[in-house]
Amino acid sequence: MVTVEEGGAAGGTGPVRLFCTDHGGDGPPLLMLHGLAGHCGEWDALAARFASTHRVVAFDARGSGASTRRPDDVTRAAHVRDVLAVARRFGLAGRETVLVGQSMGGLTALLTAAAHPEVCRALVLIEAGPAGPSPELPEQIGGWLDSWPVPFPDARAAEAFFGGEPAGRAWAAGLAPGPGGLHPRVDRDVMVATVQENARRHFWDAWDRVRCPVLVVRGENGAMKPDEAERMRARLPGTRIGVIPDAGHDAHLDNTAAVYGEMAAFLA
Repeated sequence: MVTVEEGGAAGGTGPVRLFCTDHGGDGPPLLMLHGLAGHCGEWDALAARFASTHRVVAFDARGSGASTRRPDDVTRAAHVRDVLAVARRFGLAGRETVLVGQSMGGLTALLTAAAHPEVCRALVLIEAGPAGPSPELPEQIGGWLDSWPVPFPDARAAEAFFGGEPAGRAWAAGLAPGPGGLHPRVDRDVMVATVQENARRHFWDAWDRVRCPVLVVRGENGAMKPDEAERMRARLPGTRIGVIPDAGHDAHLDNTAAVYGEMAAFLA
């Protein structure tokens, strides 16, 4: 566990505990950030593929998984502080580290690279970019979480609800035993609060400050629009775009092998 002290201008009142997984390895570091309402176990399959060439560290974002469930501050700035804290705790902040993020984790990685270029040498953004504002997002997220039939009676039922296959198994693995079955390890209102900034603004100003190499990965059937990725490349020439076949928003779970291939080629 890593503890991040909140306070002062950040507006927090207490420490935030971040659950981290260090997969080991002696190669260049990959620091992996999961998406909204997810957990660091989503990266296990991809981490296993990089075990022989990279050191992989992942962590549960504030408000998710085994990290502090109801933090005072869920702003993008708070999430960026968490990346810095984890990177420093594991000795990852430096020229060799690559930040890898999916969805909201990708936005956090982007903002970290923009504000703290000394922390990483490259970015991998999976179904993540700076587009916005998205005023409908809080309502969508609230409705999605409200639709979960909690408690799930067992893992099989949860996997089926989340679509089966690797993605369904990964989402089910993020649940915790409780009265009557399996329960989320996130609070609905915290997740809705987490996306409030995305509802109000875009992040193109931060994208324009990114100076490191970037790989943008889209799922063939994902939520990220092709024109967003192309606009990112137009504003930062040299940005590499990979499209993952037979994959949706959880491309890293839907087609881990293809995501690994895109990343390995980029990192080489």
